[in-house]
Amino acid sequence: MSNTLNTMLESPLHAFGLPARAAVPSSQNRVLMAELPHLGYIVLRGKTDDGTFMQAVADILGQPLPTQPMTVLRTAAGVVLWVSPDEWLLVCQRSRRDALLSSLGNALQDVFAQVVDNSGGLTALRVSGPDHMLLLRQLGPYDYESLAVGRCASTVASKTGFTVARTDEDGVVIVFRRSFADYTWRLLERTAQPYRLCITTPAQIADPVFTPLFETV
Repeated sequence: MSNTLNTMLESPLHAFGLPARAAVPSSQNRVLMAELPHLGYIVLRGKTDDGTFMQAVADILGQPLPTQPMTVLRTAAGVVLWVSPDEWLLVCQRSRRDALLSSLGNALQDVFAQVVDNSGGLTALRVSGPDHMLLLRQLGPYDYESLAVGRCASTVASKTGFTVARTDEDGVVIVFRRSFADYTWRLLERTAQPYRLCITTPAQIADPVFTPLFETV
């Protein structure tokens, strides 16, 4: 295996040794965090008023792209996050990424659209626990209480940006860039300490939307 491929398969948070630090949560742990590494991330860009674009993508995803702002949509191909009126992020199983890239690229080759693989540039964390909302409030001024289940928001906290997806009442998934991974993790870990942070595994704090996409490597 080449060094390039090894780097691509390496979690952006590998330096923190999270798998070795994983523990079983107890009632004393008020905030729980687990990385969802090695997912596929595909950026889709196109015009919602272009029927050919919308139909071509719908044929592959199994349903139309969401047009309502901040929507989190579960499809047969993966989870779609609304980013802007002409951009979406498809989060999928890493093993399906290449096939989806090929299918989308072929379907959209004659359409004004863009399909970009950003799997090496992003990672995700499941954050849950009784006090996860208190943690989110400390990160920045965004009104997280207004983020309903099935919605997502891109925001900035202490000089780093990320997307927060509310997948159920028990927690959220935070998607952030590899280039800011160290900073983002240190910020979250430090802020969560007063809540008796437990670093655990995806199975221990299963997310109803994203955990089904997780595959061990």
